[in-house]
Amino acid sequence: MTDIERLHHAAYRCRDSEETRIFYEDFLGLKLVNALTIATRSSEPDVLHTFYAMKDGSCLAFFEEPNTPFDFKAKRDFDLHIALQVNKETLLAMMKKGHAEKIETRGVADHGFIESIYFRDPNGYVVELSAPKGDKALRDIDAANAILKSWQETKLAP
Repeated sequence: MTDIERLHHAAYRCRDSEETRIFYEDFLGLKLVNALTIATRSSEPDVLHTFYAMKDGSCLAFFEEPNTPFDFKAKRDFDLHIALQVNKETLLAMMKKGHAEKIETRGVADHGFIESIYFRDPNGYVVELSAPKGDKALRDIDAANAILKSWQETKLAP
């Protein structure tokens, strides 16, 4: 095993920090816990870095850099998504909330060990809320290694 303790934060670009705050704080309920400005080209700040905390203290963070182009493309779930764990009650409540607030909402998808719903944030990122299913485990090291080995042996060559 490693000495890495837990996720501190994962950071993404955002179009607009206030739109992003509305989604992550007001909609999802993640508290804005820190913000800092960064000067990259002069003594004047040109980047805003914001942090939204989860229950375990880890954060999702965002960079707004309005003077530097960034290609915000809607991503497919398989390209990039942010998955956050919730309980089943919260999953169902958030699904209703997403529909009520007219936020793109999909699911419930049954993945065997979790059930998930999906939203699209104002930046185009897919946010997945996942509820563990009973005694089904996320960590099945033997099965994971066997599946990966089988995949490597049988996948189609490019």
